[in-house]
Amino acid sequence: MPNLDKLDIRILHELQTHGDITNLELAEKIGLSPSPCARRVKQLEDAGIIRGQATLLDASKLELKLTALIQISMDRHTPDRFEKFEATVASYPEVVECLLITGQSADYQLKVVVPDMEYYQAFLLNKITRIDGVSDVHSSFMLREVINTTRLPLEHLRQK
Repeated sequence: MPNLDKLDIRILHELQTHGDITNLELAEKIGLSPSPCARRVKQLEDAGIIRGQATLLDASKLELKLTALIQISMDRHTPDRFEKFEATVASYPEVVECLLITGQSADYQLKVVVPDMEYYQAFLLNKITRIDGVSDVHSSFMLREVINTTRLPLEHLRQK
C-alpha cells in the first residue's frame, strides 16, 4: 500500500462523503491549492486506491422495490465451474453484488434488485437455476435497509 499522509486520508474522506465535490472545493476543505490537490487525487487514482466515481440512485424511486439475497451452492468446486458462474451472473443487470463466501453451506451470495416478486420468480427460474453447476438456492428478502453506505472506514490509517 502506498504511504498515505494526513492530506491523502482527508482527500479520501471528503471524496467518499461528497463525491460531487469540485477540485477547488476539495482543495479549500483540506488546505491545499488546487494544482497540488489535483495531483494528489491523480496519484490516488493511479495507485488504484480511487477506483472510480459513481452516481448513487434511489432504487425505490425507479420502481425497484424488492432486494433479494440469494445464497447459491455449486455442484463442483472447480475453477472452470466458478469462472463460468461468475461470468454469467456478471451479465445480469439485476445482480448488484456477487460474493464468493465461506463459512456457510453456500458458495456464493448474490444481491439482486428487481421490481417485484413476480419479476424475481422469473429471474430465479429462468436465469439463476439454469446456470450450469447451480445445485442449491436459498433466498432471503430485505425488509428494511438499516445501513447502506459505500464509504470505507479510514480511521485505522490515521493511527499509522
